[in-house]
Amino acid sequence: MSVNQILPFLSTAIMLGFTVSVLQRYIVRRNPAFLFWGIGLAMFGAGSFAEAYLALAWNKWVFFVWYLFGAALNAAWIGHGTLYLLARKKWRHVVTVLLVAGSLFATYLMLQAMPKLDTAVFTTDKPISEQYGTKALDAGEVAPAGAQTFTTTYRGEEVTAVRGLLPLGTPVRLTTPFFNIYGLFTLVGGAIYSAYLFWRKRVMPNRVVANVLIAAGALAIGFASTLTRLGYGEYLYLGELISAVLMFIGFRMAAKPQPDEMPVTHTIPASAD
Repeated sequence: MSVNQILPFLSTAIMLGFTVSVLQRYIVRRNPAFLFWGIGLAMFGAGSFAEAYLALAWNKWVFFVWYLFGAALNAAWIGHGTLYLLARKKWRHVVTVLLVAGSLFATYLMLQAMPKLDTAVFTTDKPISEQYGTKALDAGEVAPAGAQTFTTTYRGEEVTAVRGLLPLGTPVRLTTPFFNIYGLFTLVGGAIYSAYLFWRKRVMPNRVVANVLIAAGALAIGFASTLTRLGYGEYLYLGELISAVLMFIGFRMAAKPQPDEMPVTHTIPASAD
């Protein structure tokens, strides 16, 4: 097996343990934040497992899981959990309704795209992140070596495009930036803000470091996803593994009580309370 076939399995194993830990805290504390985190982490794990499977064989419903849960939704659900930890306002319930509605709409769009998949382009020789979407080439842009190209009319212009599983202009692809930007903003921003509060109050130094690790993990997957959109999909699996490891370590550090911890008021957010 190649490295790209092994890394998703490692990410899946880590995320499984991470998900179980978070959902156990939800069962004990009944804090909705941990429910959203648990759902988002389960999506992350499902996406990693789908990547591992697609490195070995094709299955359209495994691809459905990979794109919907792995590429589109998981960051937003994890980040929404962080929002629930930080925000005490009623408007967060409105955001929850929007997130659920948006997720259902993305699911509908993905189901609409399934009969249109160009499965003939699939190969186990490339990571799924390098072949999932058809891309129109800009003027003067050269197609990657070995890519299959075709000429078509797109947005009223004749363009040359690189073939991918999802057709050019598939609506579900337009939803992913909204979910990913929201997830990255809430998760990274929330972790940095929490770290700042603990540092300013000089309490729980373990949670300062923990929140920095969580933010670094979120940035790692965000950076890897950006590289994928720029055509460097071979770094996505490594970015996912780094992200999973950093966030899991951060969560465990935040959850671990320290002997010199001072009492903290309920107003201070913590990523593992």
